[in-house]
Amino acid sequence: QVQLVESGGGLVQAGGSLRLSCATSGRTFSSYTMGWFRRAPGKELEFVGSITWSGGYTYYADSVKGRFTISRDNAKNTVYLQMNSLKPEDTAVYYCASTRGSSTRPDEYNYWGQGTQVTVSS
Repeated sequence: QVQLVESGGGLVQAGGSLRLSCATSGRTFSSYTMGWFRRAPGKELEFVGSITWSGGYTYYADSVKGRFTISRDNAKNTVYLQMNSLKPEDTAVYYCASTRGSSTRPDEYNYWGQGTQVTVSS
């Protein structure tokens, strides 16, 4: 059974920081790219960024570039999303997901976590 479990969400003031974690289990993710997505109220699922599990290559959406950083700890099978300089428009449910390829499209990701709420107050 493959599982992705996000944690670390919460309420933060604009300009603040949060770090989300995505713990994986049930499968060796050495060949998987891990992605982060978010869904704001009334909006579609949006790609945030991704990281290749073995190579450490990262890619970010323009909306978060320079503010968010994705990293991973292979020994812990965990991926992180460090979010700095948060804005009210970053408010959303954040999801981690995995894919064998390398994509910004959510339909190309096979496994998903349950999501964690991030709320940024102005």
